[in-house]
Amino acid sequence: MMTGRIATRLEELRSELALGERRLQELDRERLDVQQTLLRIAGAVQVLQELLDEESAASNGAVPSVVAD
Repeated sequence: MMTGRIATRLEELRSELALGERRLQELDRERLDVQQTLLRIAGAVQVLQELLDEESAASNGAVPSVVAD
């Protein structure tokens, strides 16, 4: 009788483990997607900031500088 309960519990735990591993993979994929989105947003912010700086410099009569990375 005890063996049957142990085997049942073992199967329950294996099932929970598999679910947990799948969920962790989903979260890892979601994290990568969010990370890529943030990278794109940061790039857009940088471009817009540079355009704004150039426009501001042009309106002040200054020559915009080129920044080399």
